[in-house]
Amino acid sequence: MRIARDLPTLRAEAAKLGPIALVPTMGALHAGHISLVAAARREAAAMRGAVAASIFVNPLQFGPNEDLSRYPRDEAGDLAALEAAGCDLAWLPGVEAMYPPDRATAIEVEGPSAGWEGAARPGHFRGVATVCAKLFLQTGARVALFGEKDWQQLQVVRRMVADLDIPTRIIGCPTVREADGLAMSSRNRFLAPAERALAPRVHAALRDAAQGMAAGRPAAAALGDARAGLAAEGFVLDYLALVEPETLRETAALPGRLIVAARLGSVRLLDNIAA
Repeated sequence: MRIARDLPTLRAEAAKLGPIALVPTMGALHAGHISLVAAARREAAAMRGAVAASIFVNPLQFGPNEDLSRYPRDEAGDLAALEAAGCDLAWLPGVEAMYPPDRATAIEVEGPSAGWEGAARPGHFRGVATVCAKLFLQTGARVALFGEKDWQQLQVVRRMVADLDIPTRIIGCPTVREADGLAMSSRNRFLAPAERALAPRVHAALRDAAQGMAAGRPAAAALGDARAGLAAEGFVLDYLALVEPETLRETAALPGRLIVAARLGSVRLLDNIAA
């Protein structure tokens, strides 16, 4: 596996590999990330190209009181996992390589960024859109693969590439879960044992609400029960809602997407399912 830490090296290595299937990450890799690499390998094979993965903890998407300094980092372990998964090129830029001191440009995406994560984390999607646009243009990625766990993020990135005519096809891949249903996340390692035992209730609450609505129960009642049940178990909800899958506008009609952000101790759990 080739490793690039500056832009000239990245571009020289990418030019040797043909069409790129990119997996953008912030590191601290788990089985969900590795599933994206496997999907990227299939895309790369179809294009007769190669797989690249980026590792960059993006400061632009963290708020002033968020966990940038605490975000888990394991460069050696991540590189070993990527190589074992068949990644061809790893892109590990430093902050100054990604954001030079004299930079004057950032990307704002309206539409699907409004509300939910956009409201809970002001400026978050500005950082996501900016770093993704740079990663796509730096690598020349033909396709880029994202997990569906961060559903709103996926729709924001799709809207951005469509609006800016960036020639990168965005592929969403199913959320990878633990055996008990908890969506895999790099932050799960911060759950205390009792919290880890409780965390799968988030997915169960979404599943129960979806089943109720599919059986004809009004969305307001199903969502109200889900919110009350999670609150009673100690979760602090930022939101739990039924939204239109692409626009993220709140709806009471099916089909839709159930989205949730719930705090448990120091960890903020995100999940979503189709409804």
